[in-house]
Amino acid sequence: MDKWVLIDGNSIIYRAFFAMPPLTNSAGLHTNAVYGFTTMLLKLLEEEKPTHMLVAFDAGKVTFRHEGYEAYKGGREKTPSELSEQFPVLKELLQAFSIPQYELPGYEADDIIGTLSRMADEQGVETVVVSGDKDMLQLASDHVTIALTRKGVSEVERYDPAEINEKYGLTPLQIIDLKGLMGDTSDNIPGIPGVGEKTALKLLHEYGSVEGVLANTAALKGKMKEKVETHQDSAVMSKRLATIFREVPLEKGAAELTYGGYDAHALADMFRKLEFKSLLERLELPEAGGAAAGGPAAAPTYEVATAASLGRSELTQLLASSESVYIETIGDNPHQARLVGLAVASGERVAVLTYDDLMDPALSAPVRGWLEDGQAPKRGYDLHKAELALGWLGISLRGIAFDALLAAYLLDPTESSQTLAALVQRHGLAPIQTDDAVYGKGARLQVPEGAVLANHLAAKADAVRRLLPLLSEALEQGNMTKLNDELELPLAVVLAGMEKQGIQVNPAVLEDLGAELEKGISQYMSDIYTHAGMEFNIGSPKQLGEVLFEKLGLPVIKKTKTGYSTDAEVLEKLEPYSEIVKMILHYRQLTKLQSTYVEGLLKEIRRDTGKVHTYYRQTIAATGRLSSQFPNLQNIPIRLEEGRRIRKAFVPSEPGWSILAADYSQIELRVLAHISGDEKMKEAFIEDADIHTKTAMDVFGVTADNVDANMRRQAKAVNFGIVYGISDFGLSNNLGITRKDAARFIEQYFAVFQGVRAYMDNIVAQARQDGYVTTLLERRRYLPEIKASNFNLRSFAERTAMNTPIQGTAADIIKLAMVKMDAEIRNRGLRSRMLLQVHDELVFEVPPEELELMKTLVPEVMESAIALDVPLRADVSYGDNWYEAK
Repeated sequence: MDKWVLIDGNSIIYRAFFAMPPLTNSAGLHTNAVYGFTTMLLKLLEEEKPTHMLVAFDAGKVTFRHEGYEAYKGGREKTPSELSEQFPVLKELLQAFSIPQYELPGYEADDIIGTLSRMADEQGVETVVVSGDKDMLQLASDHVTIALTRKGVSEVERYDPAEINEKYGLTPLQIIDLKGLMGDTSDNIPGIPGVGEKTALKLLHEYGSVEGVLANTAALKGKMKEKVETHQDSAVMSKRLATIFREVPLEKGAAELTYGGYDAHALADMFRKLEFKSLLERLELPEAGGAAAGGPAAAPTYEVATAASLGRSELTQLLASSESVYIETIGDNPHQARLVGLAVASGERVAVLTYDDLMDPALSAPVRGWLEDGQAPKRGYDLHKAELALGWLGISLRGIAFDALLAAYLLDPTESSQTLAALVQRHGLAPIQTDDAVYGKGARLQVPEGAVLANHLAAKADAVRRLLPLLSEALEQGNMTKLNDELELPLAVVLAGMEKQGIQVNPAVLEDLGAELEKGISQYMSDIYTHAGMEFNIGSPKQLGEVLFEKLGLPVIKKTKTGYSTDAEVLEKLEPYSEIVKMILHYRQLTKLQSTYVEGLLKEIRRDTGKVHTYYRQTIAATGRLSSQFPNLQNIPIRLEEGRRIRKAFVPSEPGWSILAADYSQIELRVLAHISGDEKMKEAFIEDADIHTKTAMDVFGVTADNVDANMRRQAKAVNFGIVYGISDFGLSNNLGITRKDAARFIEQYFAVFQGVRAYMDNIVAQARQDGYVTTLLERRRYLPEIKASNFNLRSFAERTAMNTPIQGTAADIIKLAMVKMDAEIRNRGLRSRMLLQVHDELVFEVPPEELELMKTLVPEVMESAIALDVPLRADVSYGDNWYEAK
């Protein structure tokens, strides 16, 4: 049966360009958009298996639409040169893929695709249209599905008429009316000014079309009636502009769209030219002059068996020889996730157990025993999350030996999609179905039964089995096997223990604080109204902008497409001009504390434990730092006293116990001293001097007695700014001084700390040579944009090269301390529990008889986590709650 795939070339390459980090080959050719397009294309070929294909392009800037409206697409910025140079490269690559491409003067890619999809629809041919442009939804039909790219170009959302009706309450053709009413800023289609999507949908649900709305203006009221009557012609014209022309005089038909696969040699040559090494390996393309490869990897074959069909003895044998396990959960929060089932792969056999099977003692006994056996190695994907989900069901997961998600993160921490389906695709293995394709999503999410579910779980377990040797080898080549085996894997187990333990929260403390905040918010609101001379919605940027800049006449700092900017940066600059700005800033802080941290934390307390159970993500931050979710306990604001008081609600879970907190002192600066080898900086830490006072002494050339508060403040700003590659612009903003003075200060700093300057210069040069930087524990971060011709992108990469080894090493150190501290607690048989990690701080709950020991043990372990040329220092405090412990 025929299947057509029609791709909107301009739309996809634009989305790929802005979604992908900058990439260049050794010849200096920009390749990021072409790379992103190619990965999308390969995914399409694997999933859709088209018999006919076409990539359509716009032929030029002028189309028939300009004849009636010269301003069509007139608001678009000039295409960046870094993207323009990639269009001919993409077209050459499509030739290597043997994929037909087409453009026609006077028409857009949309019109070409619209015409071809009409032809396919009339013939009853299944067709997929791929684009990033929502206008394409008007083409959907019983035979035509629209795949809109999301998350760059890595994922798509599929729309048929039913999906469009469910999301918008419209038919495909009414999408044209939607654009007629609301316009489209990207194409400079005006629509009716002031009518957004929500209003446009409401009008269409009532009147059906642009013409229906215009015919019923008498039924409209107020400003809406005035807007519609004033801009009737604009709405009619906008609908015409948004309508895809489906009668383009094409020179291509079905015969010219036939796709029979790519020429492996031609594609290999093109990939080598572009230096797409990973794609060469993934498709197993021939070396220069070698034998041709066939195409995407062939699907593996394996036998899927249920626990019931295997029997206890056979299942036990399979578990004993297991190569991989996949444990499926649904839901982002593992503390609330729904366990679907699991699959265990051994050779060409995969055993599958559903949730019901796992809850049946007769069927699941061998599997439960295997899961809880610490001597039986488990190799899987995202086993940290699986351990938590199983734990809430009373099933322990022990013996974690390898985690494909952790390994993939270490290999490329900046990769946005680390799903199993994406990993399989990136490593050139036979594709597996995405979870969205199997389960659906949102309101349509549903776990299938029988063979559909069993086959999906089995495919995942087998995919993990096939990935393991590839990931292991890549870790070895990147010198990260030790980092994986001795830090990240053990840490995942430590984190799961902390997360299951949770931390006790006293709701009464939060409720009392909430009542106080409400009073403060109410008072600030009253004061703001009084100062403004009117009541208005303080939370509305539009109304706030009108009050500040039109009524009160404050200077306009920044404007956005929708009006005046009133973001925090703008308000901080306006603070000296008016007392009302200070009130608004404090009002915002209090409302955020109330909604996010008081009300938010109260919702997160589990009824069965009385605790909050956060979830630490190891695979999010490119620097290696942990991220906290459900709830985020790392972002509780402590600059305001009201924010610090939130910590009073965090208490021990046992009567008479204490909360003990220990945090590293200036760990990033100590790491910088070690990495840079700067003698003056090392000397300050070795002598246990105040680093900011010492910096001020050296930079200003004064004795300690003559260092005033302002000197120390400036020294502190530049000390911490250096860690993040601060510029004179950034320092001038931080200190409120001119850029010239800031530049002079930075020069004075580097003249004193010459080892730091040498480190900064050397690490950037090293990154430019290697393409990556590493921490002391060999964690890597790749920086392809370090060679970008765009100054801003290159500068960002250079700053990242400077700070990643520092931030990343600091993150590695506290992770190492956690693993060692957990081992100490277990080996000594202590009752104390590690509860939280918050940046450079560890939080414990400690029984009274262990308090003195822990006050000594915790800093000892933290300070000896790694040997540096300067001493690490951890400060300890304790109390009846987290607030008192700080």
